[in-house]
Amino acid sequence: MTTTVSVRAADGTPLEEARRTLAGALAGQGAGVVTLGVHDALGPRSADPFAAARPTATVHLSSRAVLVGPWGGDGTSPACGRCLAMRHQRLRSRSERDALETGSRPPVTVTPRWPLLTPYVRDATAALHEAVYAGTVREPGEPADRALPQVSRLDLETLQVRTYPLLADPLCPDCGPRTQDAPAPFVPAPRPTPRPGARYLRAASSYPLPRAALANPVTGALGGGTWINVTSPTTAPVAGSVFMRGYAGLTDVTWSGQANSFTGSRDLAFLEGLERYAGTHRRTGGRLLTASYEELGDRALDPAECGFYAPETYRDDPMVSPFDPRRPIPWVYGHSLRDDRPVLVPARLVHYSAGLAADNFVFECSNGCAIGSCREEALLGALLELIERDAFLLGWYGGLPLTEIDLASLASPAVRAMADRAALHGYDVHAFDNRIDLAVPVVTGLAVRRDGGPGLFSFGAGAALDPEAAVEAALSEVLTYIPHLPGQVAERRPELEAMADDFTLVRHLKDHAQLFGLPRMAPHVRPYLEPVEVRPMAEVYASWNAVERPRTGDLRDDLLHCVRELTRAGHDVIVVDQTTPEQRRAGLSTVCAVVPGLLPIDFGWSRQRAPYLPRLRSAPRRAGLRERDLDEAEIRRVPHPFP
Repeated sequence: MTTTVSVRAADGTPLEEARRTLAGALAGQGAGVVTLGVHDALGPRSADPFAAARPTATVHLSSRAVLVGPWGGDGTSPACGRCLAMRHQRLRSRSERDALETGSRPPVTVTPRWPLLTPYVRDATAALHEAVYAGTVREPGEPADRALPQVSRLDLETLQVRTYPLLADPLCPDCGPRTQDAPAPFVPAPRPTPRPGARYLRAASSYPLPRAALANPVTGALGGGTWINVTSPTTAPVAGSVFMRGYAGLTDVTWSGQANSFTGSRDLAFLEGLERYAGTHRRTGGRLLTASYEELGDRALDPAECGFYAPETYRDDPMVSPFDPRRPIPWVYGHSLRDDRPVLVPARLVHYSAGLAADNFVFECSNGCAIGSCREEALLGALLELIERDAFLLGWYGGLPLTEIDLASLASPAVRAMADRAALHGYDVHAFDNRIDLAVPVVTGLAVRRDGGPGLFSFGAGAALDPEAAVEAALSEVLTYIPHLPGQVAERRPELEAMADDFTLVRHLKDHAQLFGLPRMAPHVRPYLEPVEVRPMAEVYASWNAVERPRTGDLRDDLLHCVRELTRAGHDVIVVDQTTPEQRRAGLSTVCAVVPGLLPIDFGWSRQRAPYLPRLRSAPRRAGLRERDLDEAEIRRVPHPFP
């Protein structure tokens, strides 16, 4: 192998001097040597003097290590040196990334001549390079990881060598796919379920996930690793995180799994991480259509149907601007299941961490994004999430009376176990039938601390065609938060008390749930503490189970039932395929469902859309709960407690 590295000009740093020294030591092996962490590998090629050489480089020198690769793999997912640089950079600290990507001042070094490439380091690098490219080193890990190209890291401090798999980066300008966004027709296909009533076609553990490639400190696609919480008394949590850059800067995106075993939680965590990986940014390369809404006309979704903030938010919040139908913005293609036609959707509503100054009319979240074994499964999950959150907000902002479900009437061992775990932690749990005008079961869960102390209330919600599964989902979400809520409230008590006095101080996702850990918020929760009635599960869902619930054993029919419910209520159902190459390789699909007019979940009191959408006023009347629409005085202007 012979690689020539051409650099426009030396940057004068000790790292560049070390690179030249190492390149000379490896000249006999024809190794291309480039630096890592000095030039922005995620930015324009013009900012990187190694742009031309980086894809074929086989040695990558940082201030901490020498990376050798990519090497090996079975050839089904080739990756280049730029893929390595991009993955590596996304795992750096906030200060490092901001220094590289925004030009802010990097941290001051206290070792001006570092790295020192001693003869032993040069010999070790040469031996490692020769070993991996001669094929004498085996790929480590599970089959899905062994099939990928590998990167071996030589630590400059300890000389330890570790090898990590590398997933090709689909946004790589050198080897990533280049596709033009185009209409993607979708006709749901038959999807027989493995057993009656099953929500998923495959177990989370059955996917051939390259787990080591997804989370490792050198090339991890989702983050630098995972962590577990062995002290949690309610679940066995596994989580990970990574910085993702969006219009508002770097955001720490966390992904997690909450099951009864760490192995099960790990699989769920990776699936959630992959879902967020696809939902935060479009990762298929190519250009999006950029045009104004006025130019596109009825080819496009009117963003107003998905809701805007209050006028004063656009006046006072420098991060957002009113939607301008004459201003060009990026759009992605979706498919309307109601009308069976392509529809252009603002990219801002689909990829929630991306965006431009031109389309900053709203800050979207992961609402309606879901992953599954096929588009049908993913879309069903996405619609259930939208229906769940819409119902929760209708009940909350509308102050609607809900029926409590008698948990003692459920046969589910999981529900009994969750109630017992909550009791051991000092909480009583409740579940409420939160259906409004849609028949699909939605359950709101609530945990109440018995002694009335900090962490008093914790909410959750779940939606499923099986009402028992909806209860389990709602209570599982509640149990995820109650072990930590009292401590979080105690730590932020003065800040949360100020929010209770002035709701405009509620600005972040965590603020909503933690605010209701304050005992003084009890008056706002009174409708849940004084339900209209408490009824057995079988009575609450008698009509649904006997008449309305689809029981064909085909997931497609479950999906189409949800679609019909939404279209009968006057809504379109638009699906946008977000599937990335990494997901497709593992047999996964990810979609974003957009249902204009449903109440969207938002976080931050000044950035709420739900209170201004017509559905909040009309849905209770449609459900037969009222004779007329809600008027403005009847809308509860209190931040929602959704976690």
